This record gives sequence, C-alpha cells and structure tokens, in this order.
Amino acid sequence: MTSTAPPDPRHQVVLLLATARDADLTRELLARSGISARACPAAAQLMAEVERGAGAVLVSEECLGAHGGHTALAGALQSQPRWSDLPVLLLTRGGSDSLEVGDALALLRNVTLLERPLHVAALVSTVDAALRARRRQYEVQEQMQQLEAARDQQVRAVQQKDEFLAMLAHELRNPLAPIRNALHVLDADDSDPARRQQLRGVMRRQVDHMVRLVDDLLEASRLSRGRIMLHRGPGDLRDALRSAIEIAMPGIEAGGLSLDVDWPDEPLPVHLDAVRIAQVFGNLLNNAAKFGSENGHIAVTMRRERNEAVVEIRDDGAGIAPDLLPRVFDLFAQGPRESANGFTEGLGIGLALVRTLVELHGGRVEAASDGEDQGATFTVRLPLASGAEADPPSESAQEPIPTPPGTRGLRVLAVDDNVDAAQTLGLVLQSLGLVPRVAHGGAEALAATEAFEPDVILLDIGMPEMDGYTVARRIRGEARYGNPVLVAVTGWSDTHDIARSTEAGFDHHLAKPVDIGQLQALLRDIASGRE
Repeated sequence: MTSTAPPDPRHQVVLLLATARDADLTRELLARSGISARACPAAAQLMAEVERGAGAVLVSEECLGAHGGHTALAGALQSQPRWSDLPVLLLTRGGSDSLEVGDALALLRNVTLLERPLHVAALVSTVDAALRARRRQYEVQEQMQQLEAARDQQVRAVQQKDEFLAMLAHELRNPLAPIRNALHVLDADDSDPARRQQLRGVMRRQVDHMVRLVDDLLEASRLSRGRIMLHRGPGDLRDALRSAIEIAMPGIEAGGLSLDVDWPDEPLPVHLDAVRIAQVFGNLLNNAAKFGSENGHIAVTMRRERNEAVVEIRDDGAGIAPDLLPRVFDLFAQGPRESANGFTEGLGIGLALVRTLVELHGGRVEAASDGEDQGATFTVRLPLASGAEADPPSESAQEPIPTPPGTRGLRVLAVDDNVDAAQTLGLVLQSLGLVPRVAHGGAEALAATEAFEPDVILLDIGMPEMDGYTVARRIRGEARYGNPVLVAVTGWSDTHDIARSTEAGFDHHLAKPVDIGQLQALLRDIASGRE
C-alpha cells in the first residue's frame, strides 16, 4: 500500500465561493487540470488558510460583502511578510461596478477580475498563471534566505578568523617574552655556566613552541585549501595509538591525569597513513590532557564493531558547552582559552584537522558531552582493511636501515638573504664537522658555487632579485657549476611547493626552521651516496 504525500499548501488555490456546491464544482474543474484547491466556508477560515500558505485566492463577489469578507481578506494579506504578493482572483457579476468590488480593489493588491459567465479554459489559464507567479515569489524568497544565510556564515567566518589572528598574535608573543628576557640576561653577564645552561633550555623550549605554532598555521592553510595528502599502506591501528600515547604522555603526566587504555589482543588492520592517524589520536589525547579535570582520568578504548575499528577517548574534565558542540570540529572554532590545567597553547585547529584526516581515511569522528564540567567523549570510526590491504609490510621493508658514515669534510654552501639565518646555519654546519660557506643572495650564491665547488647547497627559495628556483635552474643548466646536491630550505613546504622545487632541479626539500637532526641525517645520506 502506497501513501501519497499531502499537497504543498503554498501551491494550492484557496476558494471562498458563494455556496458549497460552487466550491466543489470549481475544485473538481481545477483538479482535472492538475491544480489542487481547498475550500473555506467563511472569511475567518480564509484568513487561517492564507496564514498557512497559499498559491492564490479565488473568491466570489458575494462573499466579499458577507460578514466583511473583503476586510478579512485584506487583514490576512496585511499580515503576510514584505516579500509576499499573494494573487487574488475575484469572480464578479459585472466587472468593477459593484460597491463590494470597488471596496475590494481599494483595500487589496494584486487583484485580477474574472467576469461571469466564465469559460473553464479561461478560469484554468488564469489560475495557472497566478500559481506560476506565486511560485516565483517563493523561489525568490528561498534565494533571499540562502543569500542571507551565506552572508551570516561569511560574517561568522570573518569574525572567527579575526579572533584567530588576535589569538595568534597573543600566542606568538608569549614565547618571545622569555626569549628576549634570556638574551638580556646573557648580554648582561654570561659568566655563570649553570645559568647559561638554564637560559639555553628556556630558549630552546620556547623556540620549539613557536615551531609548533607555525606548524599549526601550515596545517590550517592546508585544511582551508583542501591540500592535505595521505601516504597510506597496511598497518595495525594499535600501533598508531601506541605511538600517539608515547608522544602525549608527558602532557598527560604534567596535568596530573591518569590514563587507562583498553585495546584488543588481535590486530586491527587498517589501510592508513600511520603518521597522520597517530596525529589524530595524539590531538585527541592532548585535548583531553589540556581540558581534563585536575588529577582527573582519561580512558581510551579500542574495539572492533563489525567492519569498523572504533576508538573512544573520554575525559572527566571541562566538557563542551551545548552551543559549541555542533561546531567543535569547525576550523577556527574556539571554546574558552583557559583550561582546567592552565594550558592555553595551540591555535585551536586540532579538532578540525582530526575530522579532515579521519574523513580522508573513509571514517568519521563524533564528539559528545553533557555540558560544561561534564567531560567529553570523542569517538573515531575507521573502516577495517580486508584482503591485500590487510597484509603487513614485508620483512625486507622492516629491516633496520644501516647507519651511514659521518659527514666530516663535506663542503656545504648555505644561501639565505636573511643574514642572521645564513650565518647561524653556517655555525651549525661548522659544529657538525662540515666545511661551510655562506652567501646572502642569488648572484652571490652562483659565484660561490663556481669558486667553492660545494658538495651540497642549502638554498633559500624566497630571495629578492633572484629566487631559489632561478638559482637552481642556473646551476643545473651550466656545467661550470658542477653537480652539487641541491636542498631547498624554505618556509613554503606544501605539496605543490615541493613539486615546484623538484621541477626546478632540487634534490631535497626541507621546511624552515630546519630540524638539525633531520638535516644531519640528510647530510650523512648524501655523504654515504657520494662515497
């Protein structure tokens, strides 16, 4: 048995005719032409039907004079919103000569007079035209609502971005203050080795914090432009969670929280980017640590549900306000900055990144909370792999990489238009036992390459007059510059930036600020290859 949906009242004709028989006959005539109508016994019911929504009104002259019909209809129309111009079709005996019709024309708008006797085709045609005009009104109104909603969304997005930028300025100033203070103390007196060591530790921690903030900014940019790339392969989801716990434990312990983990004994095979999924769990654990209650508890459960792996991370901390919960995964959405444990670091993009990464893996993530101070639960669901996708990497792929030989004596040219950056990088290279030279621009880099004959060039991209891409193409295009290994060292490290540097002739791409351990490992690999 099939059920028919009731007609939309906005596309119906409302009838107010002299007799019930007239209303029934008119409704049947219109129905034969596919036009739906509903009849009203009196003017009061007509007002109620118009308020429900109507495509047009068909009313007879006799009903206008009875019980103030034209006044009732005028009142119903006046209560309509400003965009509405409801068509009124008025059946008359003699055009506009009667008093009732004259009063109606004076009070109503958008009136069409239909003089009786009236052919059925003329009635149907007029009613159909009125309904089409009314439908266009509804379409315009819906477009206006959509435009208004889009404008409100744009205003909210601009407001969120402004708040984000203000917060970013605050977050960047926080680590700068201790760095400046430490430098001031060292400038005044750096004779105390213990104090020097303490201040170096302070500056190192604050610089690491600033690097994390910049990394967050890059992730926000990739999120907004949809440029996050995955490197997926078969893996055990338990390993990704284990890696995340190892990274998050210092923050959990610093907040005085306890952690309870319950996971299955058997593997949970998932086709995943292990680094990115570990980042998902790490962000959720860090979030639980930051907003958990003092001396509180974090519970992590992992289980198999049919063809999905499910991971729940629960805390008993600050919770999520009801107005924030629906948009907690939105980019730039922010709750209160101060957490129960006093942590305020980060730019608030972690949950937006979590949702994007999970959805790129074909999964979904949900947030639940009973409100403020009631804790929160985040649930990640990922599809389990089957068949070849579930096969672990071969044993040869898991063999440890032999340690390459050292880099002592390798000739390295560091090029950066920022003098401080180039010189400090030269000092780092010297401390690693390399033979460094420094240049501060494209032309100077080409001259140094020809004279110094470096094995490796660490080349900045964004330089004035001659950028790093141009320098790389010149070196690759002219034999007099030899064949040094070209390493891009730049703040531009998105996927298309790496592709562009490869096209220009670079062999490797490192993001600023360069991790010294990563740089040293790369130089060792280069030295090993040259030997």
